[in-house]
Amino acid sequence: MPSCKVNFSTMILMVMLQGAAVVLFCSWYVELSPNNFTPSNGKVHILVISSWRSGSSFLGQVFNQHPSVFYLFEPAWHVWTRIPKLGAQMLQMAVRDLLRSVFQCDFSTMEAYLPQKPRVSSLFMWAVSRALCSPPACPLAPRGNFSDPSRCLQACNAPGLQGVQEACSTYSHVVLKVVRVLELESLYPLFQDPSLHLRIIHLVRDPRAVMLSKLRTAGNFHIDDHIILEQRSIPAAEVHFQVLQEVCRGHVRINERAILKPPPFLKGRYKMVRYEDIAHNPLEEINEMYDFAGLEMTTQLKEWIYMLTSGKRENNNPFEVSPRNATDVSQAWRGMLSHDKVKQVQEVCERAMSLLGYRMVHSEGEQKNLDIDLLVPRKP
Repeated sequence: MPSCKVNFSTMILMVMLQGAAVVLFCSWYVELSPNNFTPSNGKVHILVISSWRSGSSFLGQVFNQHPSVFYLFEPAWHVWTRIPKLGAQMLQMAVRDLLRSVFQCDFSTMEAYLPQKPRVSSLFMWAVSRALCSPPACPLAPRGNFSDPSRCLQACNAPGLQGVQEACSTYSHVVLKVVRVLELESLYPLFQDPSLHLRIIHLVRDPRAVMLSKLRTAGNFHIDDHIILEQRSIPAAEVHFQVLQEVCRGHVRINERAILKPPPFLKGRYKMVRYEDIAHNPLEEINEMYDFAGLEMTTQLKEWIYMLTSGKRENNNPFEVSPRNATDVSQAWRGMLSHDKVKQVQEVCERAMSLLGYRMVHSEGEQKNLDIDLLVPRKP
């Protein structure tokens, strides 16, 4: 793999210039680009977009465990943690460029955000990727088997990223999961790239459940919160609600752009999924997502999905997936979040809740009455 190191000051300048150009550039792209391309290499590229504490780690694992998928967990984390002094809008173009290179199984752009002489362990949460724990990346587990992250950590931390790149090139599908994409416009060039066949799965979750989960793991997200708030100084008591408001605005922007006002190249390449629908009907919803991605369900995967969505074990690690009862998890906020906080969440996310199909509660009694269904049925 050719080395491509970039001076850090130069990298920041490039990111700022890219951010300043995004609106003009994307408007040109909408007008000048043709509608569809079929990639010459036959690969399918899936980008799972979501927000923090919305079930994206679980959904990422649904794709990760499929034997046809090369999966990477949160590649955009490297951009945000390497350049934490900028705001989210400025970083969108840098994230876009990194996603493009990883989709193409080219990790030279990634190296700009890693330490010198990187190892596989330089990649964030690398050991949860089944593809990095099996041949050709690592001989630990047979390629079609589920992986054990704890054993992978010990056995598969090879020097350099050449093995990662080679492994990526051997799969028919490349799936990346990100929570750091807040709009679609910066991704337009990826839809137009003739080497990519990009599809978006947009995972959303009831903002009230997101708030409960975020409060439980608040210490993990200080850097992300500051970036989302564009480095603004916010009273500590308001940070969670201000961040959630920006996240809800992002969901609205993405969904409206893809559904209400889509450019031609987006049609048929976007799918919104609610976490609660997966919780209630996991196999049906996951089958639909596999169909959308061009993947086949297997008996082994069905059994794994059932185990993961009907288990009882609680997990306090915000980046790991463990067996839990998905329906209980989706409703937990109704008994554990104070009604005052629920009202604040509903106020800052009112538009998103209406658009995405979440009903308001108007009293503590309504909140705690689990016989009241707060999900608006989806339209075909």
